[in-house]
Amino acid sequence: MSASAIFVLDLKGKVLICRNYKGDVDMAEIDHFMPLLMQHEEEGLICPVLSHGNVHFMWIKHSNLYLVATTNKNSNASLVYSFLYKIVEVFTEYFKELEEESIQDNFVVVYELLDELMDFGFPQTTDSKILQEYITQEGAKLEVAKSKVPTTVTNAVSWRSEGIKYKKNEVFIDVIESINVLVNANGSVMSSDIVGSIKLKTMLSGMPELRLGLNDRVLFALTGRDKGKTVVMEDVKFHQCVRLSRFDSDRTISFIPPDGDSELMSYRINTHVKPLIWIESVIEKFSHSRVEIMVKAKGQFKKQSVANNVEVRVPVPSDADSPKFKTSTGNAKYVPEKNLVVWTIKSFPGGKEFLMRAHFCLPSVENAEVEGKPPITVKFEIPYFTVSGIQVRYMKIIEKSGYQALPWVRYITQSGDYQLRTNV
Repeated sequence: MSASAIFVLDLKGKVLICRNYKGDVDMAEIDHFMPLLMQHEEEGLICPVLSHGNVHFMWIKHSNLYLVATTNKNSNASLVYSFLYKIVEVFTEYFKELEEESIQDNFVVVYELLDELMDFGFPQTTDSKILQEYITQEGAKLEVAKSKVPTTVTNAVSWRSEGIKYKKNEVFIDVIESINVLVNANGSVMSSDIVGSIKLKTMLSGMPELRLGLNDRVLFALTGRDKGKTVVMEDVKFHQCVRLSRFDSDRTISFIPPDGDSELMSYRINTHVKPLIWIESVIEKFSHSRVEIMVKAKGQFKKQSVANNVEVRVPVPSDADSPKFKTSTGNAKYVPEKNLVVWTIKSFPGGKEFLMRAHFCLPSVENAEVEGKPPITVKFEIPYFTVSGIQVRYMKIIEKSGYQALPWVRYITQSGDYQLRTNV
C-alpha cells in the first residue's frame, strides 16, 4: 500500500495544496501534523514518521515547504519517501525553483501533475520529460487532435517517445566519480569511499538498443577473463530503462535510452583512497594578539593530470580581522560571514606543492564562547581521470535502420565530502 493523500504546507503548517487519492483518511487530520512536529522538535526527537491515532504522517522539508503523505495502513515507507523526493524533482523541472511562491503561481499545473503522478495512492508517470509532453505551462488551447493520450504513457517504453530523428547520431557518456575522504589531525585517513555515476546525453534516432561494457570484476570472473584492472561496484542503482534481469544473469547493461540527458546508473566503491590533494596545516594562535596560518597543498596524483578550480577552505576564529595573505600560486580571500579563508587555485598540476600563509589580528578581549574545530575542506575537479580505474570498454548501438552512431566518453573525478581535521 502507498499514500492516502499528499499535502504541501508552508512553514506555519497552512495547507497550500493537497490531493486526496483514496478517501480513507479524514483530510482534517493534517491539522495535527504541525503541533506534533513542533512537540518533537522541542524534545529534540525529530522523526521522519509522525503518528496521530492510527494516521501516519511521512514528511520531507524542501526550501520553505513541507511535503506530507498521510496513510492509515502499513505502507511501504521507502516507496512513499522516494515518491515525495520525485515530486520535488518534477516540480523543480517545471518551475525551476520549488518554494511557496511557485506553488501559488502554478496551482492549475500542480493539480494536473498531482493527478498524473499518482493514482489511487500508487505512483504512476513520474518522468518529467514524458509529463511535459501533455502537461504544459502554456495557455489551455483545446485542440481535438492533441486531446489523445501520448503513446509514451501507455507504451512499454514509457521513458522514450517514438519517431525521434537526428541528423547526426551521437551518445555522450560522462563517468563522474566523487571522492569522500575524512583525515584526522594526525594525518591518518579515517574513512574514504568513491561515489560514481554514469550520465548519458543521447542524440539517437528511432528506438535504439544500447549495450554498455565496463571493466566489472564480476563480469570478468563469469567470462573467465580476469586480466587487467577491474573494479568491484557496490550499491549499484540503475535508471528504469536498464533490463535488470539481463544484468542479474550475465552482468550486461542493456537498455533503450531516454532521449537527451539522463543518469544511467550510480554506484559506490568501498576502498581505501589516497587523498588526491594532501593538505598540511600549521595554525598558531597567540591569545589577544594574532593568529598565524600556514597551509601546504600537494597534488598526489599523476603528473600528466591537472586539477581545475581547486578551493581550499580554511576555518579561522570568528573574532579575527585585518587579514594579510601570501600565496605561492592562486589567490586567497577572507569570507567573514562564513569564518573562512578561501584559497583558490585555477590549475593544480599533479606532483606540485603550493604554499599559503595568512595572518589575522585578534581582539584584546577574549571571546567568551568556546568555538568548535571545523575541518579544512577541499573542492576540486580532475578531468580525464578516475580514481577507481573504472573504464567504459565498449558501447554497442543497435537500431533497425542500421545507422552508424558515435559514442564519446569523458572521465571526471571531483571532490565529494573531502575533510581534513586540524589540531587547533
